[in-house]
Amino acid sequence: MNAIEIAIKMEKDAIDFYREAAGKVQHPVGKKMFLSITEDEKRHLQMLSQIFKEMDVKLENVSPMKNIQTVFQSMKDAMMQKVAASKDELEAFKIAMQMEKEGVEFYKKAGAEAPAAKEKALFERLVKEEEQHYAIFANTYNFMSDTGNWFMWEEHSIVEG
Repeated sequence: MNAIEIAIKMEKDAIDFYREAAGKVQHPVGKKMFLSITEDEKRHLQMLSQIFKEMDVKLENVSPMKNIQTVFQSMKDAMMQKVAASKDELEAFKIAMQMEKEGVEFYKKAGAEAPAAKEKALFERLVKEEEQHYAIFANTYNFMSDTGNWFMWEEHSIVEG
Protein backbone atom coordinates (compact mmCIF):
# COMPACT_ATOMS: atom_id res chain seq x y z
CA MET A 1 0.00 0.00 0.00
CA ASN A 2 1.56 3.30 -1.03
CA ALA A 3 0.84 6.83 0.13
CA ILE A 4 -1.29 7.63 -2.93
CA GLU A 5 -3.60 4.67 -2.23
CA ILE A 6 -3.90 5.65 1.43
CA ALA A 7 -4.56 9.28 0.47
CA ILE A 8 -7.31 8.18 -1.94
CA LYS A 9 -8.95 6.21 0.85
CA MET A 10 -8.59 9.15 3.25
CA GLU A 11 -10.25 11.52 0.78
CA LYS A 12 -13.15 9.10 0.21
CA ASP A 13 -13.62 8.79 3.96
CA ALA A 14 -13.47 12.57 4.35
CA ILE A 15 -16.14 13.03 1.67
CA ASP A 16 -18.41 10.55 3.47
CA PHE A 17 -17.82 12.15 6.88
CA TYR A 18 -18.34 15.75 5.73
CA ARG A 19 -21.45 14.84 3.73
CA GLU A 20 -22.89 13.06 6.77
CA ALA A 21 -21.95 15.95 9.07
CA ALA A 22 -23.61 18.44 6.68
CA GLY A 23 -26.80 16.42 6.98
CA LYS A 24 -26.72 16.60 10.78
CA VAL A 25 -25.77 20.27 11.19
CA GLN A 26 -28.79 22.57 11.28
CA HIS A 27 -27.00 25.93 11.29
CA PRO A 28 -26.91 27.21 7.68
CA VAL A 29 -23.32 28.48 7.97
CA GLY A 30 -22.15 25.13 9.32
CA LYS A 31 -24.01 23.16 6.66
CA LYS A 32 -22.53 25.36 3.91
CA MET A 33 -18.99 24.92 5.25
CA PHE A 34 -19.27 21.12 5.33
CA LEU A 35 -20.74 21.00 1.82
CA SER A 36 -18.04 23.34 0.50
CA ILE A 37 -15.23 21.27 2.01
CA THR A 38 -16.86 18.11 0.61
CA GLU A 39 -16.44 19.56 -2.89
CA ASP A 40 -12.76 20.31 -2.18
CA GLU A 41 -12.22 16.76 -0.99
CA LYS A 42 -13.84 15.45 -4.20
CA ARG A 43 -11.34 17.53 -6.18
CA HIS A 44 -8.48 16.13 -4.09
CA LEU A 45 -9.75 12.64 -4.84
CA GLN A 46 -9.73 13.37 -8.58
CA MET A 47 -6.15 14.70 -8.44
CA LEU A 48 -4.93 11.71 -6.45
CA SER A 49 -6.75 9.26 -8.72
CA GLN A 50 -5.13 10.84 -11.77
CA ILE A 51 -1.65 10.49 -10.25
CA PHE A 52 -2.45 6.90 -9.30
CA LYS A 53 -3.52 6.10 -12.89
CA GLU A 54 -0.23 7.51 -14.19
CA MET A 55 1.82 5.35 -11.84
CA ASP A 56 3.14 2.05 -13.09
CA VAL A 57 0.97 -0.04 -10.79
CA LYS A 58 -0.46 -3.32 -11.98
CA LEU A 59 -4.02 -3.91 -10.79
CA GLU A 60 -3.13 -7.25 -9.22
CA ASN A 61 -0.49 -5.52 -7.07
CA VAL A 62 -2.99 -3.14 -5.49
CA SER A 63 -4.11 -4.12 -2.00
CA PRO A 64 -7.81 -3.99 -1.20
CA MET A 65 -8.58 -0.62 0.35
CA LYS A 66 -11.54 -1.90 2.36
CA ASN A 67 -9.26 -3.05 5.16
CA ILE A 68 -7.38 0.22 5.53
CA GLN A 69 -7.93 2.08 8.77
CA THR A 70 -7.31 5.70 7.81
CA VAL A 71 -7.52 8.73 10.03
CA PHE A 72 -11.10 9.38 8.94
CA GLN A 73 -12.41 5.84 8.91
CA SER A 74 -10.94 4.79 12.24
CA MET A 75 -12.49 7.83 13.94
CA LYS A 76 -15.70 8.25 11.93
CA ASP A 77 -18.14 6.06 13.86
CA ALA A 78 -17.11 7.35 17.26
CA MET A 79 -17.13 10.92 16.01
CA MET A 80 -20.58 10.76 14.46
CA GLN A 81 -21.98 9.15 17.63
CA LYS A 82 -20.45 11.96 19.65
CA VAL A 83 -22.02 14.56 17.37
CA ALA A 84 -25.40 12.82 17.35
CA ALA A 85 -25.39 12.15 21.08
CA SER A 86 -24.58 15.69 22.13
CA LYS A 87 -26.62 17.44 19.42
CA ASP A 88 -23.88 20.01 19.63
CA GLU A 89 -23.02 21.28 16.20
CA LEU A 90 -19.81 22.78 17.49
CA GLU A 91 -18.56 19.28 18.21
CA ALA A 92 -18.69 18.48 14.49
CA PHE A 93 -16.36 21.40 13.83
CA LYS A 94 -13.94 20.33 16.56
CA ILE A 95 -13.85 16.88 14.98
CA ALA A 96 -13.36 18.32 11.50
CA MET A 97 -10.46 20.48 12.73
CA GLN A 98 -8.78 17.43 14.27
CA MET A 99 -9.29 15.43 11.08
CA GLU A 100 -7.81 18.20 8.94
CA LYS A 101 -4.85 18.55 11.31
CA GLU A 102 -4.12 14.83 11.05
CA GLY A 103 -4.55 14.99 7.27
CA VAL A 104 -1.95 17.78 7.12
CA GLU A 105 0.51 15.67 9.09
CA PHE A 106 -0.07 12.65 6.81
CA TYR A 107 0.44 14.70 3.65
CA LYS A 108 3.59 16.36 5.03
CA LYS A 109 5.08 12.95 5.77
CA ALA A 110 3.95 11.52 2.42
CA GLY A 111 5.43 14.51 0.60
CA ALA A 112 8.77 14.11 2.36
CA GLU A 113 8.86 10.43 1.38
CA ALA A 114 7.43 10.78 -2.14
CA PRO A 115 9.60 9.07 -4.77
CA ALA A 116 8.55 11.29 -7.69
CA ALA A 117 8.50 15.07 -8.07
CA LYS A 118 4.89 15.00 -9.28
CA GLU A 119 3.75 13.15 -6.15
CA LYS A 120 5.79 15.44 -3.91
CA ALA A 121 4.22 18.53 -5.51
CA LEU A 122 0.72 17.10 -5.12
CA PHE A 123 1.25 16.29 -1.44
CA GLU A 124 2.64 19.78 -0.83
CA ARG A 125 -0.43 21.28 -2.47
CA LEU A 126 -2.71 19.06 -0.39
CA VAL A 127 -0.93 20.20 2.80
CA LYS A 128 -1.74 23.82 1.93
CA GLU A 129 -5.35 23.06 1.07
CA GLU A 130 -5.94 20.97 4.20
CA GLU A 131 -4.40 23.79 6.27
CA GLN A 132 -6.92 26.12 4.66
CA HIS A 133 -9.72 23.67 5.49
CA TYR A 134 -8.57 23.71 9.10
CA ALA A 135 -8.66 27.51 9.12
CA ILE A 136 -12.15 27.52 7.58
CA PHE A 137 -13.46 25.07 10.17
CA ALA A 138 -11.78 26.99 13.01
CA ASN A 139 -13.23 30.27 11.76
CA THR A 140 -16.69 28.73 11.40
CA TYR A 141 -16.41 27.24 14.88
CA ASN A 142 -15.51 30.66 16.29
CA PHE A 143 -18.35 32.29 14.38
CA MET A 144 -20.93 29.78 15.59
CA SER A 145 -19.70 29.73 19.19
CA ASP A 146 -19.47 33.49 19.70
CA THR A 147 -20.85 35.43 16.75
CA GLY A 148 -20.61 38.84 18.42
CA ASN A 149 -16.93 38.55 19.25
CA TRP A 150 -16.27 36.90 15.90
CA PHE A 151 -17.55 39.99 14.09
CA MET A 152 -15.55 42.27 16.35
CA TRP A 153 -12.27 40.41 15.76
CA GLU A 154 -12.75 39.24 12.18
CA GLU A 155 -14.10 42.53 10.93
CA HIS A 156 -11.74 44.54 13.15
CA SER A 157 -14.61 46.68 14.37
CA ILE A 158 -13.92 49.65 16.52
CA VAL A 159 -15.82 49.42 19.76
CA GLU A 160 -16.84 52.79 21.10
CA GLY A 161 -17.90 53.20 24.65
